[in-house]
Amino acid sequence: MVLALIPSSASAYPNPGRVTGSVVTHDPSMIRTSSGQYLLYATGGGISNKTSSDRIAFTAGRDAFGTRPSWWSRYSSVPEAWAPDISYHGGKYLMYYSVSSFGSNTSAIGLAGSTTGQPGTWSDYGIVYTSSSSSDYNAIDPNLFVDGDGKWWLSFGSWWTGIKMIQIDPATGKQLGSNTTRYSLASRPTGTKAVEAPFIVRRGSYYYLFASYDTCCAGTSSTYKVKVGRATSVTGPYYDRNGVSMMNNGGTPVLESHGNVIGPGGQSVMPDVDGDLIVYHYYDGADNGTPKLGINLLNWSSGWPVAY
Repeated sequence: MVLALIPSSASAYPNPGRVTGSVVTHDPSMIRTSSGQYLLYATGGGISNKTSSDRIAFTAGRDAFGTRPSWWSRYSSVPEAWAPDISYHGGKYLMYYSVSSFGSNTSAIGLAGSTTGQPGTWSDYGIVYTSSSSSDYNAIDPNLFVDGDGKWWLSFGSWWTGIKMIQIDPATGKQLGSNTTRYSLASRPTGTKAVEAPFIVRRGSYYYLFASYDTCCAGTSSTYKVKVGRATSVTGPYYDRNGVSMMNNGGTPVLESHGNVIGPGGQSVMPDVDGDLIVYHYYDGADNGTPKLGINLLNWSSGWPVAY
């Protein structure tokens, strides 16, 4: 399993580790269950599912939702859900996800729970947060972060004025009534507004904000890339390795296009037995730009995440 993640190119960025089977995916979020099963959910349908026993061979499963919640149709004509975020807290699997249509910020973040995390077992808890055409943000691409002191935070955002964060009530999984502040974490005030898909982890004394920059969903024309900044407070400010604020176009590259690996992004980060993994999609230049699953390990020894 470890050998499968050794990059096979001399590029500045590693090739994805070897994965086989059902590898077509977009915006993956993965968790390792107590039994050792890798459980992955991704954009599409009633939230698509894959599983693996070894992190290499993946098998497609049923959608998370056999019946899609009725409220989805208010935000998506399909309707389908995007960019799930799966985590495990207090004996329960939680999944935040987004419902929208491409290019629109009439969007909603939903929440579901399951005792097993398996497809077909999810109970929908409804809407957590929304945005509308009059908002300066987009309520998609959620990520739950639970701090060491037990505080819960949800980051989200796509284009417009960038990445936002709200505090979450652990009892409900929804916004904390005593703190309704919407924090701003990352933005691109000049040029393209393209920053989305936040994911936050804490390593050592720093909080690290990963995000996807530039354009996804265009096959081999995609310009997606993953960048990161760090902060001493979960609500920021986040700075890149050169000291540039992520509120002002900052971000240190983690993954960018190289060879047939085009537009890597839609990332999540998970701990595993051999280290932290960055799990993402990329567009395969050798397969007409089909979106595929990418997995690499992260090395933190420099104080910054380096994919290998």
